[in-house]
Amino acid sequence: MATEIEGQTERAFQKQPTVFVGRKKVLNKKVKSRDLRFTRNVGLGIKTPATARRGTYIDKKCPFTGDISIRGRILRGIVVSTKMRRTIVVRRDYLHFVSKYNRFEKRHSNITAHLSPAIVANEGDIVTIGQCRPLSKTIRFNVLDSTPQDFTGLQKKKQFRIF
Repeated sequence: MATEIEGQTERAFQKQPTVFVGRKKVLNKKVKSRDLRFTRNVGLGIKTPATARRGTYIDKKCPFTGDISIRGRILRGIVVSTKMRRTIVVRRDYLHFVSKYNRFEKRHSNITAHLSPAIVANEGDIVTIGQCRPLSKTIRFNVLDSTPQDFTGLQKKKQFRIF
């Protein structure tokens, strides 16, 4: 088969829309590799990962290298599933007050979020997700940061935890 170009995982040629790929020299000056990669600062006190700046992946839904803006809610939760391609399921635990009994009850909600190749998140990790425009039928959030966790025991997925 043909040799695979770095960052090309789809059948169609993938490129960043803001970078001209055909340019090799500009007025007899060598083009630096950082000039051939578009990255941006998401804001909100979140740093752009080094893998986004130096990586070769192409992801138009990535908040660091694509055209997605983060606006609205910023949430935290535990990664429950990483079985989908570039998508994870995040579980958010919260307490709901029942005024009749003057007590709290435990509740949870699952949120699907887009996972950029710049961020590594495994099951059980705590992730920060930010709201963006709808990316698909169920995905309205993007992963911004991941904190690895080391859980020991059987109930690592469904254990109630509030951050």
